[in-house]
Amino acid sequence: MTIDLTHIDTKAAFHLLMKRELRFPDWYGVSWDAFWDAIIAVVEMPDVVVLEHWQAFAEACPKDMQILRQIIDDYHQEMPGKQLLLA
Repeated sequence: MTIDLTHIDTKAAFHLLMKRELRFPDWYGVSWDAFWDAIIAVVEMPDVVVLEHWQAFAEACPKDMQILRQIIDDYHQEMPGKQLLLA
């Protein structure tokens, strides 16, 4: 699965896109803890999720991008065989 982050330049926009594309439940909130919980235990993630065109998000939200990179690293350790990638 590929998710296009073009024009995503806020934390809220990122989380709303993830909620829609990955079919998170209605109660999903705009937080990194909720994102982690959702990808680990709430939804069945595809084997590979590629986040493309992420550069605008990284530039607009450098702290959030740092958190996302850490989540990606942790995800690979927690979920062997699944991939969450930046392209």
